[in-house]
Amino acid sequence: MNGWLLARVLRDPDCVACFDAEDWNAVIAIARAEQMIGTLSFRLEGVAVPAQVARILDDARTSAVQGQIVALWEAEAARRVLALVGERLVLLKGTAFAAAGMRAGIGRSIGDLDILVPRDRIAVVEAALLAAGWEWVKPDPYDHAYYRQWMHELPPLIHRERDRMIDVHHTILPTTARIKPDPAALLADAVELAPGISGLCPNDMLVHAAAHLFADGDLAGGMRNLWDVQCLVGQFGTHGLAARASHHGLSREVARALRLAEALYGDAKRVTLIDRLYLFRITARDGWGRPGRPVTRMAFYVRSHWLRMPPGLLARHLWTKWRKGGTGPGSG
Repeated sequence: MNGWLLARVLRDPDCVACFDAEDWNAVIAIARAEQMIGTLSFRLEGVAVPAQVARILDDARTSAVQGQIVALWEAEAARRVLALVGERLVLLKGTAFAAAGMRAGIGRSIGDLDILVPRDRIAVVEAALLAAGWEWVKPDPYDHAYYRQWMHELPPLIHRERDRMIDVHHTILPTTARIKPDPAALLADAVELAPGISGLCPNDMLVHAAAHLFADGDLAGGMRNLWDVQCLVGQFGTHGLAARASHHGLSREVARALRLAEALYGDAKRVTLIDRLYLFRITARDGWGRPGRPVTRMAFYVRSHWLRMPPGLLARHLWTKWRKGGTGPGSG
């Protein structure tokens, strides 16, 4: 029992016809742990399932729909604030999928509101959001300095009344990372998703998903991100993707994202030995949804830090966080 069970159901919903109680417990637990229970519930809509499972899936569908309504309202609130300073709202990740009614957005769990603004407008946007009721989540001066000097976003903000967080990005990878995507191109080719609301073009959405997985993070949430990739490819194809990935310096990462998404959710024909290691990490759940394979997870955790910073800066950052006794930004 591991993440492959969930992948199998998402790939072929009819396979649940042979599931016993243990299988159902496992797939639901894994889907919840991977924040994909809403996705699972919509994939199984219309498929015969036990009555108890049907109630769980019905609740998950309702919760996913409600969650997206809340996320889209938060996007509208941000749009109104940015409009006051002459800046358009460019959505990233799940909220963009939901706003556009994309296949990747069906049932998708949405957490923070992620937006992209030009770097030279960061101060203006920051001031507008603070004036409109958002406030800092992290009061630690070191954390603020960490974000402002080295990261690709402002320190996270939360609205004091709605309790919703917003991440304001100026690019899609930390400024200290070895790979330097082109944020001006991301913004220039953003497309309107709804009146006054834009998102990255489909190829840049794919590039962003690959960058987040393979050039920044420790692969936590990899099953959900690869489902995004599979849905985006299924809906929009890959015409022009190779050139776009090359422009952003992310050709290797995009190619890997396509291979691994197809391995999990399609009919993979090209999977390398290294790909198998990535999949081993991405599917590291047991039948109760708990994280598994601790050595592999730790290895990818270390790798994520190595990708974010050069060695000297990384050592300094980790030493500072260790002395402070916390797990601040970039350390977990």
